[in-house]
Amino acid sequence: MDTKEINLENYLERIGFSGRPVANLQCLRKLVTQHIRSIPFENVTSFLGRPVDIELKSIESKLVMQRRGGYCFEQNSLLRSALQKIGFAVTDLAARVLWQVPVGHPAAQSHMILMVEVEGKRYLLDAGFGSNTLTAPLEIDIGARQSTPHGVYRLTLSDQDYLLEVNIAGTWEPVYSFDLRPRTLGDYKIANWYCCTHPNSRFVEHLIAARSFPEGRHALFNRQLSYQPVVGSKSVVILADVEELRVTLLEIFGIEVPSDAEVDSKLTRIFEKVIPGGVV
Repeated sequence: MDTKEINLENYLERIGFSGRPVANLQCLRKLVTQHIRSIPFENVTSFLGRPVDIELKSIESKLVMQRRGGYCFEQNSLLRSALQKIGFAVTDLAARVLWQVPVGHPAAQSHMILMVEVEGKRYLLDAGFGSNTLTAPLEIDIGARQSTPHGVYRLTLSDQDYLLEVNIAGTWEPVYSFDLRPRTLGDYKIANWYCCTHPNSRFVEHLIAARSFPEGRHALFNRQLSYQPVVGSKSVVILADVEELRVTLLEIFGIEVPSDAEVDSKLTRIFEKVIPGGVV
C-alpha cells in the first residue's frame, strides 16, 4: 500500500481525539468511534461527475484539511494510515458487497476494509459503509454475536470466505463477504475507478451521505433523509428542494457543497427523479 504518512496530530484534531494514542484495544475502539462520528460518509465528488483521488496525500487534504467526508477507499485509507503511525498492525482487505443486492448477483470485490491485529486477536474495521458502517471493531470470530453502539453483527463462513451479517428486526441480513488476502493500492485503484466513473455505479447515479451519532444514524439517499435511533423506529422524510438539501448536508453531515451553475443543475435533477424503493 501507499507508505506515505499523514500528519497524525492534524488527524487526531479532526476526529476530536484527546490524549496520547497507544496501540491497544481500548484506544482502537476510541479511535474508531471518534472517526465515525467526525468524518461523514459521502460521495459528493463522484456524484458531481468528478474523479475521486485515493492517493493518501489527496485523501488527507480532503478529509482532514478541507473537513470533507468520503467513501470506503478514502475513509479506510485515512484510518489505516493513522493506525499504522500509532503502531497498530493493519492489513488492507477487500469485500464483495451483498447489502441490498439481489441473490445470485455476481458482486465484485469492490469495497475496502481493514484487519487489525492487537492484543493477540484479529479485528475487522470498516469506516466506510454508509448507514451500516461499523461503529466498533469486530473480532474475527466465527458465529459469535457482537454488539456495537449501532447494531448487532456476526461473522460466519461461506465458501471459504467470511460473511458479515447484521441483525435487522430479528433477521440476519448479509452485508458483505471477504477473505484475508492482503490488497494493494493498485487493487483499490481499479475498484475506485469503477465506483467513481462508471455510469451504472450507485456513487455516480445517486447522492449518498451517512453519519453516526451516539443517539443514532442519519442517512441521505438523494432526497430521502432517514434517521435510525439506537432505540426505536426509523423515520424518513422527503426533502422539498435544493435549498433544503444543501442545509441538510451542512447541518447534519457537515458537508458544504460548492455553489455554481453546474452543481445546482446536478442537484436539481435529484428532485426530477421518481423516488426509488432502495435506501443507503
